[in-house]
Amino acid sequence: MTTTAPPTAPDERSGHHPAPLLLGGRPSLVGRLRSMTVYLLVLVIGVAAFLYPFWLPSSALPSQAHAGDAPLVAALVGALAVGAVALEIRRGTMTGTTVAILGMLSALAGLMKLLDLPGGGSGLFFLVILAGAAFGPRFGMILGITSFVVSAVLSGGIGPWLPFQMLALGWMGAGAGFIGHATRRMSPWAEVGVLAAYGWVWGFVFGAILNLWFWPFQRGGSLDWAPGMSLAQSLDRYWSFYVATSLAWDAAGALANAVIILIVGRALMATLRRYANRLEPVTILEPATT
Repeated sequence: MTTTAPPTAPDERSGHHPAPLLLGGRPSLVGRLRSMTVYLLVLVIGVAAFLYPFWLPSSALPSQAHAGDAPLVAALVGALAVGAVALEIRRGTMTGTTVAILGMLSALAGLMKLLDLPGGGSGLFFLVILAGAAFGPRFGMILGITSFVVSAVLSGGIGPWLPFQMLALGWMGAGAGFIGHATRRMSPWAEVGVLAAYGWVWGFVFGAILNLWFWPFQRGGSLDWAPGMSLAQSLDRYWSFYVATSLAWDAAGALANAVIILIVGRALMATLRRYANRLEPVTILEPATT
């Protein structure tokens, strides 16, 4: 017989609850594989959506970037996010409270996107990074995807760029979750320093990724991509394009990310981690009765 109990007291040194004990081998493994397949599909579909124009002949490319396929990409990513939450709830790794926190953080991040921070920074990014580090990569990916949906609805920023923003921010949140696993046992200031560095790097990475949603469709300029270019030529041309159009803006945003995380990261991470630890399920093994 198996029973599920509330989380036990956290470890005194780490403040982290014991990891859940997976039961029954096959059911737990199947559920985990289903869940991981959904997250892997988000990654595969996202990479394919960004890169497929580079393999199409020029005659097949529309005059407007992703004019026809952006709604399909958005629908697929949204459906996978909903499916991921449903599978997590079924496995017991998410509860109604976790989903409520996810919704609250998504709404808060969406609202903070409306703030114009100095240097082109965005409150959306730092919150997704800190929450992803506290709750883990799967939560971080879903939060990144849903946060940009909320911000687009609130700001009227719905267009063919939206699914690509959702994907990039989802990847940012997932990466922050992996960073959070690695920094969990660090001192609070050391962890905040690592997350600030991560936010600074992603200030550039996010901009570099987002440019790819439209860059392959541009034609005629000296910095544009042209069908038939080799990989080395494409990378060289894109680097020139990025430096000329995005580097300064992204540098300012990256600095804003790092500064905000350094200012609020310690207090906010303590709060988020506290909730994450309380919500982590713990399964207790009991001998079967006959």
